[in-house]
Amino acid sequence: MQAIVLVGGEGTRMRPLTYTTPKQLLPIAGTTMLERVLGHLARHGVSEAVLSLGYLPDRFLEAFPKGEAAGVKLRYAVEPELLDTAGAIGFAAREAGVEGTFLVVNGDVITDLDVTALIEFHRARSAEATIALHPVEDPSAFGVVPTDDQGRVLEFVEKPDRDKAPTNLINAGTYIMEASVLDRIPQGRRVSVERETFPLMVEAGSLYAHADAGYWLDTGTPASYLRSNLDLLNGSREGIPVEGARRVEASVWVRGDVKVEGSLRGASLAGNASVISAGAEVLDSILGEGVEIAASARITRSVLMDGVKIGEGAQVTDSIVGFGAVLGARTDIEELSVIGAGAQLPEGVKLSGERFGGPEEA
Repeated sequence: MQAIVLVGGEGTRMRPLTYTTPKQLLPIAGTTMLERVLGHLARHGVSEAVLSLGYLPDRFLEAFPKGEAAGVKLRYAVEPELLDTAGAIGFAAREAGVEGTFLVVNGDVITDLDVTALIEFHRARSAEATIALHPVEDPSAFGVVPTDDQGRVLEFVEKPDRDKAPTNLINAGTYIMEASVLDRIPQGRRVSVERETFPLMVEAGSLYAHADAGYWLDTGTPASYLRSNLDLLNGSREGIPVEGARRVEASVWVRGDVKVEGSLRGASLAGNASVISAGAEVLDSILGEGVEIAASARITRSVLMDGVKIGEGAQVTDSIVGFGAVLGARTDIEELSVIGAGAQLPEGVKLSGERFGGPEEA
């Protein structure tokens, strides 16, 4: 089966990390977000994916020069302008000549959704399109999708009051579609699948939805991105955090050559020639390749990407440090602070819930 993967957004909520890297190419425990999405699809029979590109499209071609990722053949459709969700689906499908039944996913959603069961549900009801739903405790921040007993969608309710929501099942961003859906998407303008295309199918009675309670996470914010990494350490998801890693002690994984003189507990190292100096401590964190952590530094529940250097006595807690960033001695980064690629923090700086790096610091 073919899939269309929507990866064209600018990732503004993830800045400054996304000034230089599309969010779908950010690593989750050593593997790009997109490869994790594609790897899951491959396990459910997807052999080809069309990447619907818009923002920094060349980065994707550079990341996958052979036109393949996670065992899935890649094709590319670069939007000439932002076309919104349905517009992007229609443009990508037409550019790639998609025919018959196809799958649509958001490239920043990490899920263990049973895609095979979703396809079977779709075909059993002869649906024109089927939406994957996910249950949440508080649906007030999402669009909820009430259905009848057969799974036919009755309406869309956008961000209802928690006490007035007709259901706690939200649109999980994975769709099975027939080619006829493309006839409902006008060309050459912005079209929202949630606000325009799906309501037309609700009127026609051809839109269905199916709930799955498996792991699901929209990684579009620093908090959820950090969680997507740490969930691979804390047992929330099955599998090895970093492919090809070896266990050196309970909950500690190492890939490549890592010199460890300090303390590691609950850490995952995707490192090649990383150095953890004597007196340094790393707890429940993920470190990329070539990371250097100086003496007396402490890293807790954080993600350090490739090439990060942490100065003596520095502390990083519940935060994200981008590729090649340098934190000076005795810096203190906490409360979901986000440090952009290549940023350099002078010694002694303290950031709490702040963003640092990018054009404003250039």
